[in-house]
Amino acid sequence: MATADANLVVHESASVSPDARIYPSTRGTRIVIGAHSSIEPFAMIRCVGGRGDVIIGEHCYVNPGCVIYSGNGVTMGNHVLLAPGVMVMPTNHQWERRDVPIREQGFRPSKGGVVIGDDVWVGANAVLLDGARIGRGAIIGAGAVVAGEIPEYEIWGGSPCALLKRRP
Repeated sequence: MATADANLVVHESASVSPDARIYPSTRGTRIVIGAHSSIEPFAMIRCVGGRGDVIIGEHCYVNPGCVIYSGNGVTMGNHVLLAPGVMVMPTNHQWERRDVPIREQGFRPSKGGVVIGDDVWVGANAVLLDGARIGRGAIIGAGAVVAGEIPEYEIWGGSPCALLKRRP
């Protein structure tokens, strides 16, 4: 593997566009991009909002305009496709106090980050929130908002996300 620094590991066979933006952690959070994965132009991976790692498996494709925040952690299996504009946001701000600006209240407790199984396709402009668990072979429709568990080989879409059908 080719390593840029201790917190950023990019496999030598992976492709990262010079127009993609990767912001490694200053607090020890890791970003790992697996073999034969591709990070396309204008995608952004940023360590912010928590202490979780961003682990991208092998043969994954992160299309233009995707944003992945580390938050409470992101784990992508192998052969995952993120369509253009997908947002992976595994963190939530505190907001209960009215006397303190939301930005200054910190973050809510982790719901476990985002876990995406092998062979998953996430449609354009979908949003994956803290606690999202997407099973192997599942498909997430364009514009869907996912905050919970999606079983293997099912197709879900909408906001809130709902089962559309099962893959044959």
